[in-house]
This record gives sequence, C-alpha cells and structure tokens, in this order.
Amino acid sequence: MSGNVNVTRPDRRKRVLMVAANPATSTVTGWPVGFWWAELTHPYWTFSEAGYDIEIRSPDGGPLQADGFSDPEDESGYSSDDLVSLGFKTSPKHAALLERTESIDGVEPAEWDALFLVGGQSSMFTFRGNEKVQGLVRDFYEADKVTALVCHATCVLLETHLSSGDLLVEGKTWTGFANSEERYADDFVGQRLQPFWIEDEARALEGTNFMVDSMFRDFALRDGLLVTGQQQFSGGAAARLVVEALGR
Repeated sequence: MSGNVNVTRPDRRKRVLMVAANPATSTVTGWPVGFWWAELTHPYWTFSEAGYDIEIRSPDGGPLQADGFSDPEDESGYSSDDLVSLGFKTSPKHAALLERTESIDGVEPAEWDALFLVGGQSSMFTFRGNEKVQGLVRDFYEADKVTALVCHATCVLLETHLSSGDLLVEGKTWTGFANSEERYADDFVGQRLQPFWIEDEARALEGTNFMVDSMFRDFALRDGLLVTGQQQFSGGAAARLVVEALGR
C-alpha cells in the first residue's frame, strides 16, 4: 500500500534513524533480553546499499545487547546461517556502533528522513508503555516521515496515539509478530517467553487491520507513511519498503 511521502532536502543523502531497545531482563523468564541481530543488521545493509546515512540509537542511550538466540555464534545454532549479522558483529567498525549509543532525547524529526524501530525481546518489556518511544513514533509520523517498525517493536503501535487522540494505526493495515511464531518460539525453548502476544492485542483493537503471513516468511507492509514487518526475516523487506518510499 502507498501514500504520499514528504521527502525533504533532496540535495543530501537520506538519513535514517534506527532505534534498538536497551538491554533488559524478562519478567517472564528472568533471562537477559535485548535487540534482535537480523532486525538491525539486515535493514542496515539495505540502507547502506541505498547510499543512506544511518545512525543507531536507543531510548536511553548506552551499550546495546542482543538476544542470545539471534547471535549467529550462539551455541543454540538458532541463527547460525545469518551471515549478514555475523559480518556486522565481527567488524570492529560496525560493532563499535553498538558499544555506546546516544539516547533518543532531543531527536528532531526534521533532521531525518525515516525512523526504523528494531525489534527483539527487550522491546516487549521496554517499548510497551514507554511514552518516550511512543512520542518519537508519533512525532516522526506527524512530521510526514516514513515510520517503520519490525517484529516485536510493533508493540509500540498498540498504544501510540496521534495529537488528535486517535490511535496511529486506526484505519491502517499493519503487521507484527504472529501468534503462530510465538507458539513456535515457546515450544523451541520449552516455556512461555512473552508477557503478551501482539497479534491477540492488535486484533482486539477496533478500526484497524492487522495482518500476518505464514510463519517466518519475509512479510512487510506499507500503508502510507507507516511500514511494518512481521518478524526477524522481515527486516530487510521492511527496509526495502522504506527505500521505495524515499527513493535513493
């Protein structure tokens, strides 16, 4: 789906602000949780190929920590074929980008062309109910900037309201982590992982159209300025929709 996009300052390279969740501890499992590698590195690669300037920040600033299962070197082998993340992780130049991030405090949407929120388990505990993150998404969207969220980061859309008081996703078609994928993840580790399931809560909202594709397919949607991706295999697809919206 498409809509009009206000592309500002065409005389310079496009700028994308990527925001990943700060490290946290799951209140469900007690495990450390963070961002998901593929949801950061695959979009980063796509934006780099498009010639964009990219900055990675976090809500509170400081070092970032990835979810263990997303690490291509994790002993579980869950993400062992993610060569893009392996390359990013083992590149001193790129790994340094995650060692000391700036916070999102003071971010001015006018200085950017798009916002991209990275998912991961931490977002379920640190993005939900976070008025600062909700405000960032609202401000970018209301500034006519492409606003993208992928996987568990889409939980922000469950409660982000516009200045009018309307829910941002009212009248929108969007996606996020599916119930089928939550069941798979729970079965893989042998216990419940998340405090809530995004699909359940999204379908309980009135006036919005939440869609999912088959389990772990690369699936992303664009509805005007809003871009959403279903899960970790959808980060690149969501980023390509951002590039499509902005041009090179």
